[in-house]
Amino acid sequence: MLEQLFNIVKHFGQDTVVNNPEVPNEHNQDVMADATKTIASGFQNITAGGGFQSILDLFKGGGNTSSGSGSGGGLASLVKNPIVTMMVGYFISKLVSKYKMSPSAASSVANNLIPNSLNSLIQQTNDSGNPKLTLDGLIGSLVGGNTAASASGGRSMLQDLLGNLTGGNSAANTGGSGGFNIQDIIGNLTQKAQNNFQGDEKSSSGGGGLMDMIKGFMK
Repeated sequence: MLEQLFNIVKHFGQDTVVNNPEVPNEHNQDVMADATKTIASGFQNITAGGGFQSILDLFKGGGNTSSGSGSGGGLASLVKNPIVTMMVGYFISKLVSKYKMSPSAASSVANNLIPNSLNSLIQQTNDSGNPKLTLDGLIGSLVGGNTAASASGGRSMLQDLLGNLTGGNSAANTGGSGGFNIQDIIGNLTQKAQNNFQGDEKSSSGGGGLMDMIKGFMK
């Protein structure tokens, strides 16, 4: 699922990064890889900290294309979300410190690339006709392997839960949270994410890790 995320970032990065004279051409791919890592590691950190409910709340907005405020989502409300604000701020700092961009140029890139990429990611994840991108696959790629929420019978429990919350999955609409114990789900995902962090720390000393995986998609 990280590759799908990287491809989304590449799509919006064409104008924001590649065609932007403020970003040196030799850094184009690395900047987009860092944007992908900012989003992925942001979700990873939040999950490891027990905050999966916040991610679920972000995704259940639906990623609507409308710019209106309210529960319908869209870019206007997305940019006000604390998760998005955190990611944008982190990416601005990365652009300034690593790529020596001016704060104004870095802010312009980050405030365009991160929210637009997230909006598209949320839209595609909420699209029942797009089985290639699911919440289970995305979170599973960040916490290591299959999510603890994978249900028996091959169901995608996180996707079912998301569908239940957005009203897009009548099969899961069996009350409350579709029969899911969300606290158990959060606890399992938190533990998996924390265990995966420990594995990443061990592998990072000899290479590997999230960024190396992302850079592998650049080839």
